[in-house]
Amino acid sequence: MSEETPVLTEVRGPILIITLNRPEAKNAANLALSKGVAAAIDRLDADDSLSVGIITGAGGTFCSGMDLKGFLKGERPSIPGRGFAGLAEAPPKKPLIAAVDGYALAGGMEIALSCDMIVANRNAKFGIPEVKRGLAAAAGGLIRMPRQMPFRVAMEFALTGEFFGAERAYQLGIINRVTDGPALDAAVELAAAIGANGPLAVKASKQVIVESRLWPEDEMWKRQQEIVGPVFVSEDAREGAAAFAEKRAPNWKGK
Repeated sequence: MSEETPVLTEVRGPILIITLNRPEAKNAANLALSKGVAAAIDRLDADDSLSVGIITGAGGTFCSGMDLKGFLKGERPSIPGRGFAGLAEAPPKKPLIAAVDGYALAGGMEIALSCDMIVANRNAKFGIPEVKRGLAAAAGGLIRMPRQMPFRVAMEFALTGEFFGAERAYQLGIINRVTDGPALDAAVELAAAIGANGPLAVKASKQVIVESRLWPEDEMWKRQQEIVGPVFVSEDAREGAAAFAEKRAPNWKGK
């Protein structure tokens, strides 16, 4: 059945949960899974009632990487406009959290690195072991790892292909939370805290944080204003101020 539905989605309030559902293959990414993820990411960005997403894996494993059996048959699990696994080259405009149980290896690690935040079970394992198979971590691992952890540490992991655990990942600053329970539970808690906030403000804040890394210093304030300016004149901004003054929860409209 999982081959018929390689990606599952569930809505919990403003949260879209995306589950990689090929447990018999340790959620390895084939073309069908990649198409399913791309469709879910498109839905997250298009649906105004959703403000945050979570991506996780079924069966106690996040993702073991690219489906090598499919690779040997000539299949490439890349989606035009989105890249590997329907995500790596074009993450959503809204926040996305990776909830990692078990292994996040090779392409699985690259999926996690594509996300804005990572929550992991204490026993989770990470790594980009592509070099052990004569391949390279070309779905973002070689680009994102040295940006998200110290350069020389990233170099060691990329060239040795060694795994590392959740505690080490936390110490290196590439995951946000380590939990003793299911990673999804902790990710939902984090997503709920994000989803309680103004959706326009959340989306704009992510956009500035992501894009400002490439802005020239003499343009950064102007570019920030272009993104956040509409937030300050939105209905949600007025609602947030009114809710604060009236000591009540805000009723966001996303407008």
